[in-house]
Amino acid sequence: METGSVLNKKINFLAVATVENANPNGDPLNGNRPRQHYDNTGFITPVCIKRKIRNRLQDFGRRILIQQNDRTDDNMNNLSDRLNSVEGISAARKKKDNVTIVRLACEAFEDVRAFGATIALKDKTSVGIRGPVTIQPAMSVGTIDIDSNQITKSTNSEPGDVKGADTMGMMHAVRYGVYVIKGSINPILAGKTGLTNSDAGDIKEALRSLFVNDDSAARPAGSMNIIRLFWWEQGVDDIRYSDKKIFDTIQITLREPDISPAGENDFSISENDLPGLMPEIIEGY
Repeated sequence: METGSVLNKKINFLAVATVENANPNGDPLNGNRPRQHYDNTGFITPVCIKRKIRNRLQDFGRRILIQQNDRTDDNMNNLSDRLNSVEGISAARKKKDNVTIVRLACEAFEDVRAFGATIALKDKTSVGIRGPVTIQPAMSVGTIDIDSNQITKSTNSEPGDVKGADTMGMMHAVRYGVYVIKGSINPILAGKTGLTNSDAGDIKEALRSLFVNDDSAARPAGSMNIIRLFWWEQGVDDIRYSDKKIFDTIQITLREPDISPAGENDFSISENDLPGLMPEIIEGY
């Protein structure tokens, strides 16, 4: 486990992300178009955001249980082997000792301490761990405009192919949008998983730099950025305000609601203070 005392504060956070000519989170059931509600507002799923946080924690050198197969750093491509690499877990699995499995997994893996995990394996190991870090779907400010373009291949796939520019599919991108990521860290659950103050600091830095090393064809370099991160902390014995009251202090609006936004200056960010609770305001990476 990371050094440092177990977290004893209630934390809320709100990150403001910009998207420019990129697909922040494609929907595989809708041709990989950026996800939208029926009113044309956009959203990013919590699973997608957690994946990016895990990737950043990996970049920091932290030990992560749920890794992308193309980002593995331990030559293991499955959860079973990764769990068994922790001393004591293999024996605990044989004994069906779920209490020990949970304790050792939380001690070993920072993402388990943060997000928890559902571990269901072929040997009938079945463990559910509830994590203290929760994240809401990131919602766009206003509606989003999506550009869709056909893409083609420029080479033949098989011997004897004559035509080399067949249509392959579609690429979709949000022209410009602002998305708001909200979440919290529960100190009671932090006590159960052993999430430390140091771990919480890692989450903060991962959010600030969320899109570093996240470049892809759908998200070209510089097309997605965190421009601001708000971070609130309340003492575990002095929690004065609910999550909603805290999040409602930040208002992000379109300056001209009837005009499609083209840049950051088309949005305004205002903050209303709560007595006795001021956020730490952090500029994005």
